[in-house]
Amino acid sequence: MSAVAPRRRIEPGTIGSALAVLALITLACALAYWQADPWQWISPGRGRWWMAAALFAAYAGFVAAVAVSRARHARREALPALSPESPGEWLIAFASQTGFAEQLARRSHAALTEAGLRADLAVLGTLDAERLARYPRALFVVSTTGEGDAPDSAAAFVRRVMGAAAALPQLRYGVLALGDREYREYCAFGHRLDHWLRHAGAQPLFDLVEVDNGETGALRHWQHHLGLLAGRTDLPDWSAPAYAAWRLQQRRESNPGSAGAPAFHIALTPADGGGADWRAGDIAEIGPRNAGDEVARWLAQAGLDGAQTVRRDETSLPIAEVLAGSRLPDPTTCIGQSAQAVADALQPLPHREYSIASLPADGSLQLLVRQMRRDDGRLGLGSGWLTEHAALGGEIDLRIRSNPSFHTPDDARPIVLIGNGTGLAGLRALLKTRIAAGHRRNWLLFGERNAACDLHYREELEAWRAGGAIERVDYAFSRDGQARVYVQDRLREQRPRVREWVAAGAAIYVCGSLEGMAPAVEAALQEAIGVEALENLAAQGRYRRDVY
Repeated sequence: MSAVAPRRRIEPGTIGSALAVLALITLACALAYWQADPWQWISPGRGRWWMAAALFAAYAGFVAAVAVSRARHARREALPALSPESPGEWLIAFASQTGFAEQLARRSHAALTEAGLRADLAVLGTLDAERLARYPRALFVVSTTGEGDAPDSAAAFVRRVMGAAAALPQLRYGVLALGDREYREYCAFGHRLDHWLRHAGAQPLFDLVEVDNGETGALRHWQHHLGLLAGRTDLPDWSAPAYAAWRLQQRRESNPGSAGAPAFHIALTPADGGGADWRAGDIAEIGPRNAGDEVARWLAQAGLDGAQTVRRDETSLPIAEVLAGSRLPDPTTCIGQSAQAVADALQPLPHREYSIASLPADGSLQLLVRQMRRDDGRLGLGSGWLTEHAALGGEIDLRIRSNPSFHTPDDARPIVLIGNGTGLAGLRALLKTRIAAGHRRNWLLFGERNAACDLHYREELEAWRAGGAIERVDYAFSRDGQARVYVQDRLREQRPRVREWVAAGAAIYVCGSLEGMAPAVEAALQEAIGVEALENLAAQGRYRRDVY
């Protein structure tokens, strides 16, 4: 079944043109009425006739050009019809009141298609449950209007589709909810849609992303998810973070001898010697840089001298320094170009996000970063910069992004902390906050490869456990026994205890791998307390995730 075309609306320009014509007709009638003497014909002369003809032709040409331009724009902006036989791998659906949600949906669609994925773009109001059931993955970009209402274009979807039960167990999805915290029903329609999708059996790819009045940090977080989903780590930021300079004070391998990739404890301090503030759960946005030897190879292939200065943001810099912070184009396309021409065409490197593992009271902003490898064997952009290429004592571009959806509860309620790998970073900061406040009802479930090598922050965790700061710890080391045991397996073993803690008001925090761990943990929690109960915990802010 093809998508229903959205209702055609009358453009403001059309209304204005009609009013102008009516005004001219009214003026002509008035002049005719006021003309008392008989009409007399006086020839204006040949010169004036030619001038009038030229003016008329110019005006007609202008009107025709505007009409052609609008027609081209309309064709370019028109959404292609959804094919009933061969839907894409992805659906990007939007519900927009002012056009901002549509703009973001189009950017998201472009990011996926440019990465080689087959993606369809549609107005949410043109869809139904049958159409949604044909897609394995979908992204929804929706705004909220009025008192928590859906945009006008989504009214039909709310009435026909969300008003009935649906079965979407095959669908994995993400929601970008736009709103304004000045209003009481902040991002309400996005949350309603998310709740309906979960109730229909769909599985979230990541937690709903809220955007307060176009806040750029939240939009970069959405872009971060897009890059992971598209398998593209080089997508340019829609808006670059306003970085501050921090200094790399410490870099220590956390898991020497591990069968897995090395992970590093990183400590940074503000370069100006001042202080910085953040809360457990917040995110560090890092501005990575290309390795020096990689820039040198590029310059040699492009035939450029790295010491040549170029103008960049009203500053003169060596081209090598500009290249270090930019996406490197194919060097063969730059042969013969001036250094300034190359610099003018460069795009900045996209940011990288890491969960903060410490509190300001620790004296440094600490991260736990695993080295990642690209397909060609080179170190990942962000992890390579932090764990190898950046010099100790050197400067790191960093911005702290508040992440209220992963902050600790304000009260002493119990919390269950679940994670794997470098996800321990975010859980460690939460534990530090709880312990500093004297809240001791903390339960940690953590998974890694080997107990001997991969228990990050071992001494700290053991001291907290021995001192009673952590009430219970359950570890899952998947490579230590013949059978592979993961953190979700430990969770299933403790189902009665999970129910007890939830009944006592516990909040559940999950931090770590988006693929594998996060959906498996969610399934184990659903088995323990039920799907609806877990949905209610999420609605109450008692089920929170920071997964990547």
